[in-house]
Amino acid sequence: MSAERTRIKICGVTREVDVDATVAAGADAVGFVMYPPSPRFVALERAAELSRRLPPFVTPVLLFVNAGEAAVRAATEAIPSALIQFHGDETPAQCLAACTAGARPFMRAARIPLDTTGSFDLLKFCADYSAAQAILLDAHVEGYGGAGKTFNWSQLPPSVNCHLVLSGGLTPANVTDGIVQVRPRCKTLAVDVSSGVEMSRGIKDAEKIHQFVAAVRAADALLAKNTHAFLPAT
Repeated sequence: MSAERTRIKICGVTREVDVDATVAAGADAVGFVMYPPSPRFVALERAAELSRRLPPFVTPVLLFVNAGEAAVRAATEAIPSALIQFHGDETPAQCLAACTAGARPFMRAARIPLDTTGSFDLLKFCADYSAAQAILLDAHVEGYGGAGKTFNWSQLPPSVNCHLVLSGGLTPANVTDGIVQVRPRCKTLAVDVSSGVEMSRGIKDAEKIHQFVAAVRAADALLAKNTHAFLPAT
């Protein structure tokens, strides 16, 4: 069990004040939803405008759902530093094609059933999308995420040989437990929150963002303490 720092993404940001709050809290990435049916949708021009507020080493992430190659490439040209997140039904070939044969880094969302993970083969999914920088784990809900639902973390495979991003219903109250349960199962773990730090859909709460980041750091401290407890004495 490693003691590395858990990376944090705040997703579904739509306002300057929320970008600034996310950066001030110490998050590593800010997510912009490029899916028009979502209440958190922002147009490309707006996403580019908000992205320009980000300091170095805070990554903009552009979330797409079944978008065409042209739309994805236009977005990466407008926001060159962006990481792409495919959150729909995109095939491995479609992800690679939209990202210029893999030249552009991307994440792929895996939609985990709420009732049981037994019908979803995460290991095969990770193998199929081996070109992805990470696999994001979200609850399988109507509307492609953002519903504040958690899946059963304990039913994930015990060993997943890839980088994972835990999402789906995370809040300041449960993210510590999620990290403690899931991080030992994968190479590295990051977390992604949207509705859990909102006042209303698309409107973030700065205090909740800070509480979420604090809870993540508490999980890191707990894991580091447990790791050190098993180190040999010198």
